[in-house]
Amino acid sequence: MDFGLVLQTDPPASRVVSLMQRAERNGFTHGWTFDSAVLWQEPFVIHSRILAHTTTLKVGPMVTNPGTRTWEVTASTFATLNDMYGNRTVCGIGRGDSAMRVAGRRPNTLARLGEAIDAIRDLAEGRESEVDGQPLRIPWVRDGKLPVWMAAYGPKALALTGRKADGFILQLADPYLTEWMVKAVRAAAAEAGRDPASVTICVAAPAYVGDDLAHAREQCRWFGGMVGNHVADLVARYGEHSGMVPEALTAYIKERHGYDYSHHGRAGNPSTDFVPDEIVDRFCLLGPPEAHIEKLKVLRELGVDQFAVYDMHDAQETTIDAYGAEIIPALDR
Repeated sequence: MDFGLVLQTDPPASRVVSLMQRAERNGFTHGWTFDSAVLWQEPFVIHSRILAHTTTLKVGPMVTNPGTRTWEVTASTFATLNDMYGNRTVCGIGRGDSAMRVAGRRPNTLARLGEAIDAIRDLAEGRESEVDGQPLRIPWVRDGKLPVWMAAYGPKALALTGRKADGFILQLADPYLTEWMVKAVRAAAAEAGRDPASVTICVAAPAYVGDDLAHAREQCRWFGGMVGNHVADLVARYGEHSGMVPEALTAYIKERHGYDYSHHGRAGNPSTDFVPDEIVDRFCLLGPPEAHIEKLKVLRELGVDQFAVYDMHDAQETTIDAYGAEIIPALDR
């Protein structure tokens, strides 16, 4: 199993770079950042610094979207980083939550997202693609390689992931839901004539290593609120009891009343008081190293190729070091 580190691009950028260096030293293979231009600093500028100050770490957004930047700009950005640092980027992409809503826009449609996945990959790898009806090709790309991993929860998004994406990003670490969603992605891949095993599975969730479970929960409760934004969209689209989405995912948002993006992804987020302890425990990895190892082994058995640690809490260095010393070596066996 591979491991990634996920950070927000809060200033100073030098700290983001330093934590990514620390992650690489501890055996992490991927470095991910949020991408929401109003809330945080521009990730691709910082990605360039991360790549320059690491050796093998692969870097990308978790996640960008098709609406913030035009597709040829996104593709050219990835292609430039790859040309400078040797194909060490991954494009995580989704419909767009905070990046679009904070700017007063609706998340992108799945149809547009599917078109963007093809266009961004093709352009970044030097092939011609069509953008808004215009055939384009980036002429200077040589031997470019850009895997595109899609974030998804709902049935139609999972099906699109299986048909088009190189990887699937699932932002929660509940084994029951992971199994359900991985099966949906792989079934869609097989139906599309693809090898289901060719789709990389990445589970991303907060991890907090320590014995004080109550404190760890409070540091990670924000995650249930963030996931709740996507779940609320699913309920609005499919209905609460449609059978299209597991009740294990939708039931907990009944007490949700709005969301303040100014606290998005941060410990102490006041918009997440509706999230019960049970959801924090199911969606996150909390407790001593042994608890993390046990849950990660279950996820690995379900086909998860990478666990990406959301490290937005008060024990960033401690968590990275604990993973490097005890947890990553245990999953190598």
